[in-house]
Amino acid sequence: MHTTDILIIGSGVAGLSFALKVAPFARVTLLTKKKRADTATNLAQGGVAAVLSTEDRLEDHISDTLISGDGLCHEDIVRIVVEEGPERVRELVTLGVHFQQGQHGEEFDLGMEGGHSARRVAHAKDLTGREIETALLAQVYANPQIEVLEDHMATDLLIASKVNGQKEGQDRCLGAYVLCRSTGEVETWRAKVTVLCSGGCGKVYRYTTNPDIATGDGVVMAWRAGAQVANLEFVQFHPTCFFNREAKNFLISEAVRGEGGILRNQEGIAFMRHYDSRGDLATRDAVARGIDAEMKKSGADCVYLDITHKGREFLQQRFPNIYGTCLKYGVDISRQPIPVVPAAHYMCGGVQVDEWGCSSVGNLLALGETACTGLHGANRLASNSLLEAVVFAHRAAQWVKKRWSELQGQSLPKVQAWRTGFARSIEENVLISHNWDQVRQLMWDYVGIVRSQKRLQLAARQLAPILAETTEHFHDYLLTPDLIELRNIVLIAELIIRSASLRHESRGLHYITDFPERDDAGFGKDTVIEK
Repeated sequence: MHTTDILIIGSGVAGLSFALKVAPFARVTLLTKKKRADTATNLAQGGVAAVLSTEDRLEDHISDTLISGDGLCHEDIVRIVVEEGPERVRELVTLGVHFQQGQHGEEFDLGMEGGHSARRVAHAKDLTGREIETALLAQVYANPQIEVLEDHMATDLLIASKVNGQKEGQDRCLGAYVLCRSTGEVETWRAKVTVLCSGGCGKVYRYTTNPDIATGDGVVMAWRAGAQVANLEFVQFHPTCFFNREAKNFLISEAVRGEGGILRNQEGIAFMRHYDSRGDLATRDAVARGIDAEMKKSGADCVYLDITHKGREFLQQRFPNIYGTCLKYGVDISRQPIPVVPAAHYMCGGVQVDEWGCSSVGNLLALGETACTGLHGANRLASNSLLEAVVFAHRAAQWVKKRWSELQGQSLPKVQAWRTGFARSIEENVLISHNWDQVRQLMWDYVGIVRSQKRLQLAARQLAPILAETTEHFHDYLLTPDLIELRNIVLIAELIIRSASLRHESRGLHYITDFPERDDAGFGKDTVIEK
């Protein structure tokens, strides 16, 4: 039995930022299921979008976000994030983040990305996420109030009504059961406040730009605990993932198209103008659908992103990581176009939260990609995700600080330790790997960039026995990280399919052939589901 003031699950930019802001008045325990830098933040190439130039306007960033979100953004949330964003970005600089400065003494060298009407993306070349993660981790490890536990994987949340058998008003979270990978034991962690920052669910798809940790853990834990989740049908596919069977999950940043990259088919013909008037600078949903259509029409395995006209010196300076990685796999991007395919990239839905990051379950907050704040709507605007993470981490910390006396006064009842019963060790890992592969291929084939009612029905039907079998494994065998992740992958797949089946229109990232038009009268609202 362990007790802490604030339990944070996840070590990306949202979790680290929040930890630093609450550490002055609380004891913080931060759990990460692998190593501290195994996060989507660490892989983020583009940057942080914010109005940081006198040549840009807050209203333009708000408008770009609303247009990208295709009618589902919550405008009040968009205004909060955009207006508070510049201060949060400058705060990152004070914490040690080194963004690129302008060539003529400007505070930032601002990049251009698809869907934006101005240059507003602060970046550290094409390694922005790694730069932010490194700086925040250094601050966290220097803070004696924050304990970081690697190789600790949250399994389920502790909920008051399940502990004492009765629910009085709003239910509240008391912490989590956590598997320690080194001992194999499930520990009980109690906390006044629990914060889910565990990232998205890209690994539910066959092809993804996400790290291996992205198995939807936070969303399904919250859903099992009774929290509302929203908009899970809106899975963003990054249009340009490097197509190379040896290179794992390597994306080619949106900024490459922002700097003049042109998408071409196998004949070398630029095709995006056939699908969207914005051409190569269209939003990600439009570009992904354009590439998908082009590949299906030609039968090709990929398309090509051509930025050879910019020259080697520029490319090595602006995109050193992309240039070096592609060259490692035999593609000199200054002389050859880059082979690319779409891949699952970002979950716009998640645990539904309010303007302070609070879920529908008391004392349970969600931040970053785990949360559905209302900012992204039906399609996230490029580089708004890191912005959302730092803004909401700040707001959530403000909410906790304001109520800290009240939260400290709430008792933490005794919680029963995890019971293994007659569970035995799982000796055949194929029981897990087979189902894992089936789910990922099923989701890619039937619940991908373009959907249909028939495909969704087939996906639900084929997933049902896998869900039943996985539930049986969970009760029969001692917990392992792979078994926990399989359980979460299967459930997030089921929730995505259910959400997609409820939306009888095409909007943003959800394109369904049976209902190709947007229907504001019937579906101009969030898709909210709960257990």
